[in-house]
Amino acid sequence: MNRPAVAFAVVAAVATAAAGYAVGVRTAGLDDGQRTTVAAMIKDAFEAQKPPASATPVNVAELSDGQRSEVEAIIRNYLIANPEIVRDAINELQRRADEAAQQAQAKAISDNSAKIFQDPDDGVLGNPDGDVTLVEFFDYNCTYCRRAQADMKELIAKDPKLRVVLKEFPVLGNGSVQAARVSVAVLMTHPDKYATFHDALIAEKGQVDGDRALAVAGELGLNPDELRPLLDSDKVKARIQASYDLAGVLDLTGTPSYVTSKEVIVGAIGYDALKTKIEDARGCASANC
Repeated sequence: MNRPAVAFAVVAAVATAAAGYAVGVRTAGLDDGQRTTVAAMIKDAFEAQKPPASATPVNVAELSDGQRSEVEAIIRNYLIANPEIVRDAINELQRRADEAAQQAQAKAISDNSAKIFQDPDDGVLGNPDGDVTLVEFFDYNCTYCRRAQADMKELIAKDPKLRVVLKEFPVLGNGSVQAARVSVAVLMTHPDKYATFHDALIAEKGQVDGDRALAVAGELGLNPDELRPLLDSDKVKARIQASYDLAGVLDLTGTPSYVTSKEVIVGAIGYDALKTKIEDARGCASANC
């Protein structure tokens, strides 16, 4: 066992507030070469976040006061002289967290593929037999969803093989929930009118609720009295709950959020970025990646 492993113990304790790795030897009187080695281990500890292969796991509390003081001084002086390694460590932690989140979302998409892309109760725009599907979770009171609707319409107009699935995800209050219920009722009773209704309601200015959604339906020639009894039905509520459940699995917290077979896309990222994401998903489908 080598003495620099003691340094790793204190680094681990300071960086993670947990038990580290140490060896039961004295560190007093480290020579310049040993101090250089300890400094290198500090850097490795932050970059690799794993102990040296030769280290034996023990409780940091077993270090003597003299050992702890000397190694902590080495760590402090090294970090003051090289503060960028703390930044690099934080960046690396964030990169790993983002990568883990992406992997978890990819697994969630794969595990729930049928519910996400092929639920027969969802509204579908564009080509129902398209070769690539873009799913949008939206709220009728979401300002960004309203702005993004123009991007969606342009994508559909310019890509005849694009299939778009719409999932009601009312997260902006009771008015949004009521509007979503009307939308589901329209889809259930008049699926041929759904796309027109959706386009009209999401183009509304200001806040919309159930009454305004029913009024929009009436303006399109639908009978609000036919829709009204459905709004509190278990079937309508279940449709919206299904979207909430999927959003939870996919870790969605806001609107608009998009899903392709490849990834989750958060926010109104614009026409060009969405087009690129769609082409990436289409390429993966053809290459089976």
